[in-house]
Amino acid sequence: LDFKKAKGASDARMSDHIERRVIASNVDPTRTHLNRELVQLPKGVTERDEAIAHRIKSAGIKRKITPDQVRAIRVMLSGTHEDMMKIQQDGRIDEWCDDSMQWLHKTFGKENTVSAVLHMDETTPHMHLNLVPIVDRRLCAKELFTPKTLRELQSDFWEKVGKKWNLERGKPG
Repeated sequence: LDFKKAKGASDARMSDHIERRVIASNVDPTRTHLNRELVQLPKGVTERDEAIAHRIKSAGIKRKITPDQVRAIRVMLSGTHEDMMKIQQDGRIDEWCDDSMQWLHKTFGKENTVSAVLHMDETTPHMHLNLVPIVDRRLCAKELFTPKTLRELQSDFWEKVGKKWNLERGKPG
């Protein structure tokens, strides 16, 4: 479970990777058809940057949004290569995705999850997600993560999802 802030009006570079508009050297293009969108973009929205802007616009935010505010949080979910390959070989990757999405929605709000993609075309299956940090009709990444620290969130994810799937607990980095 990894979190990264995305500031500014665009997260285009990461969107290019997630949507496979740019194929990185570690991607097997013959397996790209196995990738799956787990969250449908809103009607009329075709890209992640648009979905982020749509969520912000539709949230009823009254305060001015400054250029340096965090507009999205990138989340990456996975396990060790061995753990994820076992889940895939057991035919349970969809169930792992469902459990992970349930935790994410409960923790951050379903309405704040604007994108989720399962990548099956890299060495290790993993999910990319985009959260828009809206709390009480305010764009505020700090409040979205309160009262838990990132380490506490990672522990909570491991307790609620990782243990069920026998995922190895990551080391603090």
